[in-house]
Formats: sequence, C-alpha cells, structure tokens
Amino acid sequence: MQNNEEYPLAKPWLAPPGEREYNQYKQVYTNDCTKENAMATLKDVAELACVDVSTVSRALNNTSYVHPDTKERIYAAAKELGYHPNMMARALRQGRRHTIGVVVPRLHLTIFSQILQGIEQGASKLGYATLICNTEDDPKTERDCLTKLRNGFVDGIIVAGTGRNGRLIRDIKASGIAVVQIVRQQEASISSVLADYEACGFDAVNFLYNRGCRKIGLINGSLQLIPYKGRHDGYRKAVKALGLEEHFSQSDYPVNSFEYGYECTSQLIDEIPGLDGLLTAVDIQGLGAIRALTELGVRIPEQVKVISLTGHAVGGMLETSMTSMEMPAHEMGEKAAEMVIGEIEAPSDKKPSPQYLTFATTLVEREST
Repeated sequence: MQNNEEYPLAKPWLAPPGEREYNQYKQVYTNDCTKENAMATLKDVAELACVDVSTVSRALNNTSYVHPDTKERIYAAAKELGYHPNMMARALRQGRRHTIGVVVPRLHLTIFSQILQGIEQGASKLGYATLICNTEDDPKTERDCLTKLRNGFVDGIIVAGTGRNGRLIRDIKASGIAVVQIVRQQEASISSVLADYEACGFDAVNFLYNRGCRKIGLINGSLQLIPYKGRHDGYRKAVKALGLEEHFSQSDYPVNSFEYGYECTSQLIDEIPGLDGLLTAVDIQGLGAIRALTELGVRIPEQVKVISLTGHAVGGMLETSMTSMEMPAHEMGEKAAEMVIGEIEAPSDKKPSPQYLTFATTLVEREST
C-alpha cells in the first residue's frame, strides 16, 4: 500500500489492516530499532511513517513543502525511534557546519562574558553552536585561533580583535567566511556591533563635573582600537569644553588587568595633587583603582569618585560598588549572532553589505560616585 503525501492519512499512524495489528507491528518494529547499540536511520523513520525517504528528508530539513499531517507523522516516528540526524553528513551535503567561532580577548570579570551569553543564545535560536577562543589579548594567540577556525571548523566568526591581525581577518572574510566584529572595530569594511564610546567618555566627564570634580583622570588603553580611542576622544572633548586639564596614566601591565588599574591609579594620585575624579576603561581596571585608592587611604567617593566606562555586573558586587557606563552586552551579542548567521545563509549572489550597529550606553550610579 502506497501513501501519497498529497492525500495524507487521517490518523497520525497507518494501521493496516486494523489498529491491533498495526500496534503490534509498531511495537515489534520499535523494539527492533532501539536495541542496545542500534541507531535508527532515515530509512527506519520512513518505513515507520509509511512515506519514502525523500519525504522524511524534506520534512526534517524543512527544505520544501510537506503536508502538515504527513510532517506530524514523520516527527512522531523520529521521536519514537530516537532518531538523530548525522550532523556531520548534513554539514558535508550543505557545505555548512552550523558552528560560529567567537574570538574574544578575555573572559574573566569582563563584559565579554555577558556578550558570549547573548551570542550563544542568538546562535542557538537559529540552530547554530558556538566555538569560543579566548586570546588573553595576545596577538599571536589570536592569530593561531583565527587560523584554526578558518581551516574548516566554522561557517562564520565573531571577533573582538587585538588590532594586530587585520590582514588575516580581511583574508578570512575574502575567502567566503562570514565575519562580524564586536566591541572592537579594526576593519571598516567588515560588519560591526559597537557601543557609542565617544559619547560614553563625554557623558562620564560631564557627570563627574556636575558632582564637583575638577581634576579628572583617564585610565585607558591602546588608541589603535576603537573603544579606547572613542573613550579618549569623548574625554578630551568634554575636558576641553569644561576648561579642565587632561590627566592620563599608563603602565607596563596588560591593559585589561587589575594590575594596570592599580598601577595607573597609584601614579595619578602621586603626580596629580587634588585628583578628584577617575575614569577607567573597563571594570577590571576599576577594581584595581579602588584597591589602590583604599590602600592609599583615599576615601571613595568623598575624595575621589570613580566610574568604569565599560560596565559589568561585578561592579555592583564590590564592597564599594562601582558606578559604570553600561552597554547592553547581551543584546549586542544576540545581534552579532544574527548578523553573522544572516551572512552565512544568504545566497552567494545576494550577500549583504557591511552593517554597522552602534548601541548607546547607560550610566548606572553606585557608591563610587
């Protein structure tokens, strides 16, 4: 007996010649297909659902129309048999692995942990997995990660780069792998998801000024990277407009580190008598700044007010909770996932033009100001 999918069966399961016989058939068939170490195949699902293999394939891959009743019967058969598609085989057929590589500079106590949650959630909704590479902001480690990812592991890459591997990133993009930059933009020709860093620095200075601060220092990072340059430019514009002096400090420690914030703060306190306001580029620097001020006997916020320009939930968990300019990290991660998957799945002759999304930051006031 053949089943034409244009005239689906009235019941979810075919029962020839009667319900009792069919139930016996289904029980025997199911037991046979679920023996220890046995794996159900596409053919098994087709036989149990009483359709051909091509119909099962189309239903499970959602590649063309299958009548809803027929599709329901196929799904029920697949569930009954514990059928799981061979993802590697599917990837080879489609030329896709349904995996996104995510390259970030640091995870510990940084905004990137929240961004990754957003990326993973956005990717999962669209049927993609993520492969995470943590570079510790080391250009060589980043280069190794990007090289491995491009050599067959992923369909697309979301990267917060060190700023030192621009040519490699351009080459990866040119090879046909989708690329989206997040938080840090180093290639103007490639899509990006950023925050408005200049406005962030500008608004933070004005906030401290309105709280009575007149000597405001900035602990930042490499101006070759958009986030640091944007914050620097916003800081300078605000300071100039308010008639204040600029105060900067640097250290030999890694920029995104507790030690960097600690060392730079100690230098500023030593070199700038009367320093009363301090901006740090990221929360981990802010943690170091608060430790240095505390050890030097400087009262927060009475003597020095502190703001982190890249807020993270940890800022509210400190003994002296830290005021911060917070970006919608989770939403940014989700958007980056949607953008890179949209590029992956677009037809080769209809690839989207580069997209540039910029999110506003929000000041969250806490005890440090």
